[in-house]
Amino acid sequence: MKTKRSVCKEELLQLQHETFDYFLDEVNPANGLIRDKTAADWPSSIAATGLALACYPVAVERGFMARQAAAARTLSTLRFFWTSPQGLEPDATGYRGFYYHFLDMQTGRRAWHCELSTIDSALLLAGALAAAAYFDADAAEEREIRTLADALYRRADWQWAQNLGETVTHGWTPENGFIKYRWEGYDEALLLYILGLGSPTHPIPESSYAAWTSTFRWESCYGYEYLYAGPLFTHHLSHAWVDFRGIRDAFMREKGIDYFENSRRATYLQQCYAIMNPRKFDGYGECCWGITASEGPGPATLKLNGIQREFYDYVGRGVPYGPDDGTLAPWAVVASLPFAPEIVLEALDFCIHQAKLKEFNRYGFKAAFNPTHPGEPGNPYGWWVSPWHFGINQGPTVLMIENYLSDLVWRLMRGCPFIVAGLRQAGFTGGWLNDLGPGLLCERPSDSASSAPILDQHPSSHADASPEKALDRKLGERPCSRCSM
Repeated sequence: MKTKRSVCKEELLQLQHETFDYFLDEVNPANGLIRDKTAADWPSSIAATGLALACYPVAVERGFMARQAAAARTLSTLRFFWTSPQGLEPDATGYRGFYYHFLDMQTGRRAWHCELSTIDSALLLAGALAAAAYFDADAAEEREIRTLADALYRRADWQWAQNLGETVTHGWTPENGFIKYRWEGYDEALLLYILGLGSPTHPIPESSYAAWTSTFRWESCYGYEYLYAGPLFTHHLSHAWVDFRGIRDAFMREKGIDYFENSRRATYLQQCYAIMNPRKFDGYGECCWGITASEGPGPATLKLNGIQREFYDYVGRGVPYGPDDGTLAPWAVVASLPFAPEIVLEALDFCIHQAKLKEFNRYGFKAAFNPTHPGEPGNPYGWWVSPWHFGINQGPTVLMIENYLSDLVWRLMRGCPFIVAGLRQAGFTGGWLNDLGPGLLCERPSDSASSAPILDQHPSSHADASPEKALDRKLGERPCSRCSM
């Protein structure tokens, strides 16, 4: 039995830097679009592009990117989305202020006959708002960033996306109209509903949020009572932007916890499930867990050690009900860092030094691995490891490491009036929401609001950031034999 160890601060920052490099390399600099994954001729993902927009401020603060270069990249991205075609044409970039899930990297037009995605558009807009909150200087480029982010957010027609229903639909296509599925049940749509509620132009009503929370499932599993969502990523994607510590809506007030605590419980439940290992997969254990929506080694059925095993491709893997085919996602473990660092740091040490999941990789961890599946003959790991990196995995890794170290993105978004308005419309109270000072526009923006960039109306909330002091406070100055060698 190997001794458990936690990663040291140098390793955590190195992982963050390597992961961010994806956004420097897998990009079209002319329009800012980020490639969905590291495959030849693959299109852009608007969610990955939104995550990149939120990561650029982190890169500046960490010295991965110069501020001027980050501002220029951000501005190219926002200019593209503001000027790209919005309409009913099947090859447009978007419609009604929303955007197609996948876009051609060069032309920016719709790829693969994909859907106009409400959740991926929400991630894109959240990235734009994070950029607007960070680039607060009086330079012309930074003023334009704030103006464009404000305009893009105001253009999204959230009421249209409800399609006359109470909840928000998953999306729309010009060929078949609205997708039949709606955002119901606890999931990553927490951010979507906050953005929809905070809109100054096309807001969804408070009743829409109440309709969504009425579909929640409160469960008890492995000794933890929590708001159920199976895939681990659903418990941290909205948290990449919004600080839910100490603030509660009506649902959580009744339960006596907040969404941050719920994510902590969900993280521990993942570890408990891996220790229990009910399906007896190889590798699962105290430091080897992380079941979420991800790609996998399938579709395939193999007989291994006398057991018939079914493996899946991309599927919404989850705990405790499955599907579970032995596939784990290290990036989802990293993104759980703010919630349960005491178990995540040990799991990361396992991923890096025992499973060696960073070896042979350009951008930190690959998307997923499966210790039960043998992988291709002669592969260097001895089991299946995804050949790809995905932008939607890279972003949460960068952002949640930074939120753990310095709260940077959380502090930026606490200063965003649209986020504040959306949270209040959803019924959130307490914590930092009650502590906001008079310099911030706290009320929900009105339709008659000035066209001037709203984000100019409050002072910078990150000027006194000290990431290294926070890092030392949280990781300590304990000696690390690896980093001191």
